[in-house]
Amino acid sequence: MMYTIQYQRRGVMATVRLNITMDRDLYDRLKRRLPPKRISAFINEAVREYLYPDAKTLDAAYKAASRENWREDLAKAWKSTEAKDWPE
Repeated sequence: MMYTIQYQRRGVMATVRLNITMDRDLYDRLKRRLPPKRISAFINEAVREYLYPDAKTLDAAYKAASRENWREDLAKAWKSTEAKDWPE
């Protein structure tokens, strides 16, 4: 089986042909479930979701979020709902 995997780099779409191997029953399920000519797009999106965002991007996002004061205020407001304060 030959599939085309696409990726975008700096605004230019580049295409790479990729030969993959998969179980026949999995391939049959893909063929039944996906519209014609959409297996490559499905695999492309599945791989993208698995790989992105990468650790560096997530780390930068967490650091940026930690500098937002409203998040700490929100956490304090929700603190009263913690289980230890509930009657038994």
